[in-house]
Amino acid sequence: MEKKISFSAYFFIGLMLFALFFGAGNLIFPAYLGQLSGTNVWIAILGFLVTGAGLPLLGVLAIGVSGSSDVQSLASRVHPVYGVVFAIALYLTIGPFFALPRTGSVSFEIGIAPFLGEGNHPIALFIFSVVFFGISLWLSLSPSKIVDRVGKYLTPALLIFLAVLIIAALVKPLGEQTEPLKDYAVSPFTTGFLEGYNTMDALASLVFGIIVINAIRASGAKSKRDIAFACLKSGLIAVGCLAVVYVFVAYIGSMSVTKLGLFDNGGPVLSGAASFYFGQLGKVLLAFIIALACLTTSIGLITACASYFQKLYPKIRYGAYVTIFSAFACLVANVGLANLIEFSVPVLMMIYPLTIVLILLTFLNPLFKGRRVVYVSTMVFTGVISLMEGAKAFNIPLGPIEIFFNTYVPFYQNSLGWATLALCGFIVGIIIAACTKPTVERAHNEVNV
Repeated sequence: MEKKISFSAYFFIGLMLFALFFGAGNLIFPAYLGQLSGTNVWIAILGFLVTGAGLPLLGVLAIGVSGSSDVQSLASRVHPVYGVVFAIALYLTIGPFFALPRTGSVSFEIGIAPFLGEGNHPIALFIFSVVFFGISLWLSLSPSKIVDRVGKYLTPALLIFLAVLIIAALVKPLGEQTEPLKDYAVSPFTTGFLEGYNTMDALASLVFGIIVINAIRASGAKSKRDIAFACLKSGLIAVGCLAVVYVFVAYIGSMSVTKLGLFDNGGPVLSGAASFYFGQLGKVLLAFIIALACLTTSIGLITACASYFQKLYPKIRYGAYVTIFSAFACLVANVGLANLIEFSVPVLMMIYPLTIVLILLTFLNPLFKGRRVVYVSTMVFTGVISLMEGAKAFNIPLGPIEIFFNTYVPFYQNSLGWATLALCGFIVGIIIAACTKPTVERAHNEVNV
């Protein structure tokens, strides 16, 4: 028998989702955005909120609405092979290649680096990475209530500390907002929109959405409609917390340049602000909380990736996957935070448009009755531009192709040309679907409508 879910259940599921999302990138990127955008911070942060908060919410809802068992089954609406390839690319991106090693490098950048001399960083980073990912590996091998308990008490503690830091910054600003730099001076909204890719939360939402749905079912919801509404309510709590943090951390960053200087990432901004307002104790407390937040995210990413790949290729044991991913992430973390961010940009420019379009197609699914041709056409058009965006980010010369797209594809110059081609692909798919008869494939897709 289905029972009504209480507000406290929504609230704690929302906080759980916030804790899953909140990790390495959710503080450093808005802080860095603030530093570069300066007086344009409010326009820039609006763009950041679209991809950094809005898309993760839509991702969780997409899983809830679709009834998919995982991201692979959702992406398989395009084609079963595409589903596997997309899922592997997504898990590797949020796992050992980028997001997972970033949990260690951000913890080091905020928690350890401020207390060290310049020459000690490489050795200290290596030692810290081994310890950090060693603990992550140990806890991921036998996930227990210790992780839940840490998250349960850590999330409110982190929010309280950030609230105190924000209030202090509002009462006694670090300094004056400076002039916007780089692309933030010309197109702050679009630049903030693209900066939101770096959080990787839209990618993670397709993975964490399953965890949320399981928690909602455990709370009593059974029907598809009730699960979808519960996802919405819990998701709003999670992304609402994210949005508040983003806005005020970006505001702190926008006032920090004159006092703290301009950095190549947002880690030193937060550490410097905590030290400015609360001295060494504030810096130590921030370091401790951030390290634990990143640790819980690290454990979540390792277990999610290991579980998926063990399901995909069960001949390798779960424990072996955990060990491999932890060790690989430990090595990658040692390239340093700035390099890690730089290396991840081209990959994100390729995979993010595909993720956004897949999420949107999930909501539009009833409109075209799950016809696979619409999925295929839309994703092929989007894939073309995604590859070009990735090549551009890798600084690969595209010659006449670049000139053609710059001339004839709206928004291409702003790295948003994928939206134009996705719309074209969707229209082409709708036309083909209208001119052809439904097939067994459509019936297969309609199971998950």
